[in-house]
Amino acid sequence: MTITDWPRTAAEPDPETASPAAASGTPKPVSQAPGTVSETTEFVSETESGTGMDPSPAKLTGTQKWTAGAIVAFALALAGIGLYLSFEHVAQFAHEELRFGSLGKGQLFAIGVDVGIMVMIAVDLLMAWLKRPISWIRYPVWLLTAATVVLNAASGAPEGAWTLLDYVAAGAHGVVPVLFIVVVELGRTSIDRVVRPDQAERDSIPWLRWVLAPVATARIFRRMRLWGVTSYPEMIRRDQELIAYEQWLKRKYEGDISQATEDELLPMKMAPYGYTVAQALAMPDEQEQAAQERAEEAERRRLDAETRSEVAKAESEAERLRAKGKVELVQAEVDGQTGQARAHARAQVSAAERAAELEQQALDNAVIAEARAREAEAERKEAQERRAAAAADLEKAELERKAAEQRKAAAEADKVAAAEACAIETERIAQARRTAAAADLEAAELERQAAQKRKEGAEADRVAAAEAQAIETQAIAEARLAAAEADRRAAETERAAAETRRAAAEADRKKAEEERRQAAALADIARSQKEAAEAERAAAETRRVAAEIERRAVEAEDAAKLRPRERAVRKVARMILAVGGDADQLPLADIQRELAVTSPGTASEYRQEAAELLAGGYRPEQ
Repeated sequence: MTITDWPRTAAEPDPETASPAAASGTPKPVSQAPGTVSETTEFVSETESGTGMDPSPAKLTGTQKWTAGAIVAFALALAGIGLYLSFEHVAQFAHEELRFGSLGKGQLFAIGVDVGIMVMIAVDLLMAWLKRPISWIRYPVWLLTAATVVLNAASGAPEGAWTLLDYVAAGAHGVVPVLFIVVVELGRTSIDRVVRPDQAERDSIPWLRWVLAPVATARIFRRMRLWGVTSYPEMIRRDQELIAYEQWLKRKYEGDISQATEDELLPMKMAPYGYTVAQALAMPDEQEQAAQERAEEAERRRLDAETRSEVAKAESEAERLRAKGKVELVQAEVDGQTGQARAHARAQVSAAERAAELEQQALDNAVIAEARAREAEAERKEAQERRAAAAADLEKAELERKAAEQRKAAAEADKVAAAEACAIETERIAQARRTAAAADLEAAELERQAAQKRKEGAEADRVAAAEAQAIETQAIAEARLAAAEADRRAAETERAAAETRRAAAEADRKKAEEERRQAAALADIARSQKEAAEAERAAAETRRVAAEIERRAVEAEDAAKLRPRERAVRKVARMILAVGGDADQLPLADIQRELAVTSPGTASEYRQEAAELLAGGYRPEQ
């Protein structure tokens, strides 16, 4: 073996601390020792205490139950014997030597001590049976039992000088209480092992080592108790490894260990604190890795904080947009109401203007109608005058006809008179002329009266026509005003209704637009949730398949009865397949966490062996 070779230890290494990682130039430990992991369990189990054996089943057989019952019965008998033997001696000694006032008080003292011991023992056994042991309760039991032993021994002390037989007698008084405590401790330990078979047991150190090397053994015992090392062979292996490592450093630096670096001296410095050589050498790398993990965790927390801040900002922006949408919706409603009011006002103004126009138009129509009525009246009067003139002409023609007839009759009479008598021709002619003159006068009077009547009738017709025209014009104007007012009100109502419908349609459009945006946002959220659910389902399916593969692999390994190291290597191989089949992609920290390995060097060995196993064609399904 050269000076740079790593020394082999006499004991087999523990699988969790098989080899140290290289630190500050130290050589890489040898990792090809055959059977180191699989044989460690067998080595640990071969101890004097026998605690390394496999635990027995929790349920007892019939024979074991009868045996346990007999042991309990004998233990109770032993307790009764001890109480009986101790009671009288302690009571008498308490009365006579401990200054209790009476024998009854001494007996009460003895009963109190014994009952207290029995109660605490019963509580201790009950709590151990319930898998909730109380560790400190045994110390008062020991103390009271020691007091009982002392009192029993003192009760048998001689009055004068001590002889050998006196010592034997004093010791005999304490044998039964001590035996009872030993039986109780044995029962407590038995119950603890039955109800908690998986609890780690602590190996005992052989008594021969205490005799041969008491100081070194005391240091080993102290370290085992301080740092929770339950395996005595493991502790021996650690000491051998530390000694071998120290000798290796001396050879490397030619006997001057002070030349070694701080990292190389770590195993000697950390050994009193329970560290193995491999753990001490791996400390710098682990601390650097821990620092890197802390930095990564801090970076992750910072990114998480930034992500939460961005999410909060996005939520705030979404809330602001929703509030803005509500404000716009309310503004649209207000604008619609305002527009409706303005439309009403404009409709009223337009209606008033239209009413004024219609009123003016009605007045104009009334004036035109009045003018037309006057024209019609003038035409009617002219027609009446023409009819009166025609009637007068007709009457005049009639009078002229009558006058002509009278003249004709007079001419006939003249002719008759001229023919009958020429004497009376002058008187008759005069009479006829007077008669003709009277007839003419009467005809003229009649014509004057007829003309007067025609004038009165024409005047009456004109007044009646004017009155009728005036009444007709006012009624028409009122009817037209009422029609114009009705038209104005109908137009105003129609305009207001149209404006209201327009504002309502605009509000409905904006509301529908907002609902559409909200529906789109809800659809996006639902789609995101669905995608997340799909991703979660796919991940769950992947985990289920991986678990099924892992189960089949474990069953195959159980069927093949593989050793622990082979199982660990196959588990690492499955981890490599899970990350894509590239061994370099699997972090050593994941291997340490899955296999509960503290050394990165061991994890690296597992990864290398797993890669070789995969290269050889290993697949979990096979």
